[in-house]
Amino acid sequence: MSGSVIIQTEGLVKDYVLGPHVVHALRGVTVAIEPGEFVAVMGPSGSGKSTFMNLLGCLDTPTSGRYWLDGRDVAGLGRDELAKIRNAKIGFVFQQFNLLPRTSALENVELPLLYGGLPVRDRRRRARERLADVGLADREHHHPSQLSGGQQQRVAIARSLVNDPAGNLDTRTSVEILALLQRLNREGLTIVLVTHEPDIATYAGRHLVFRDGRLLSDDQRATPQDAAAALAALPVDEEVPA
Repeated sequence: MSGSVIIQTEGLVKDYVLGPHVVHALRGVTVAIEPGEFVAVMGPSGSGKSTFMNLLGCLDTPTSGRYWLDGRDVAGLGRDELAKIRNAKIGFVFQQFNLLPRTSALENVELPLLYGGLPVRDRRRRARERLADVGLADREHHHPSQLSGGQQQRVAIARSLVNDPAGNLDTRTSVEILALLQRLNREGLTIVLVTHEPDIATYAGRHLVFRDGRLLSDDQRATPQDAAAALAALPVDEEVPA
């Protein structure tokens, strides 16, 4: 793979066996993403976009094909190795935030560093820095139930960034948070988000549009009009998982 590429797939295939049936969720997807890109993965429900994101995030393994993340071939790695890659290279922001309810904002942000064996003082310093980055320096001792929905989103963003990830963020969130991601992207972070909403996709400079498990188009100079037109043209395919 090229040294200037941080995410590269080649002929990526993912099949699911459901009883006597085989569902072809991804059908030979080849794509390359360079460091510092902001990419929106788009498509209707059932297009294969979430399956693609799960593979990029090392949450699943492909049936066949190749995947290099930051120069390393990760397609054939086992569960433990994939967990190490996720902790070191990738930050996630999920729609549901997945915050631990009985721990403070600071402790939630610290969690990825705990797995990495970082000393307590360093963990606290980096977690506080990230909370300050998202405007929550004065909320570090609050539990999720004491925070608004928008503040919980910010904690999730801070947690995803505390390891200085090289990989992707998976998010559908508010204009305020997307503006924050856009700023972080300008500072050099590579961002990949999955969405079926054109107004969210407009924040990205590149659109990967999926349909029926295939990469239908790759627009590297995307505009808001492109996002709306691409999604409006795609019918729902109920046969393929999202």
